[in-house]
Amino acid sequence: MSSSTTPPFPPVPPLPPVSLTERRKAETRMEIARAAAGLFVRQGLKATRAEDIAQAAGIAPRTFYRYFAAKEEAVAPLYEAGARRWVEAVRAAPPGASVPQALEDAVRSTLRPGAGAPSDSWAGVCALIRLTHSTPSLRRVWAEVCQTSERALGEVLAARARTGTAIATATGAAIGTAIDNDAERIVRAARAAGMDGAGGAGGVGSTGGADGVDSAVVDARLRFAAAVAVAAVRAAVEGWAAGDGTGEGLPGPAELAVANLATLRDFPWDALTEP
Repeated sequence: MSSSTTPPFPPVPPLPPVSLTERRKAETRMEIARAAAGLFVRQGLKATRAEDIAQAAGIAPRTFYRYFAAKEEAVAPLYEAGARRWVEAVRAAPPGASVPQALEDAVRSTLRPGAGAPSDSWAGVCALIRLTHSTPSLRRVWAEVCQTSERALGEVLAARARTGTAIATATGAAIGTAIDNDAERIVRAARAAGMDGAGGAGGVGSTGGADGVDSAVVDARLRFAAAVAVAAVRAAVEGWAAGDGTGEGLPGPAELAVANLATLRDFPWDALTEP
């Protein structure tokens, strides 16, 4: 495929240490994904067959089906790469960074064209995201990737909370009051919904800690916090792509995402992410 007709895509963030076999499989998946994305952007999903993708990627059709069950799924690695880049940047945030600061700094370092990727490669990202607006099957793939990134971000927030790096922006008794009040509200709601298991004195499911709050409730809070953050970034990226993502003076995905996250600065991040 000619680079003049197929927009490039940003480089893929490195994976955790894996075996040579797994690394080669990941490379093959990404080669297939880039070939599929190029064809989808150039000629549309409907006009593209799995066999066309295989030919463009230089593999046999049977090899394609070893990696993907359907042609729509072939672009998932590209969607996943962008989501993983942002989540890993949140993970790498300095100790002591508040949750809003970690989220916003991660957006600035990963969603700005030219930040670790050639500026022209974002044209490919824009085109690929824009395809989800008009293609339901690709929209499902994109939604599944976003849902997976919610779980990954929730795990990162949980890790930061466990190591004490999710520092509250308030201080002293105000922090404890906010956390206690939030936990009590969630426990009451869970009990009202019949989620309190045996209803023992230990709280929801009677597996609570010293404060009577069940670990499942804490996990639910982290999942909710992650879902809010991912939704803010997803809306920004989709809005940027819908506007064609081009044009001088227009805000880019990072600026839009930071603006969305900024409206959530009063969101009770610390009450949701403190252990």
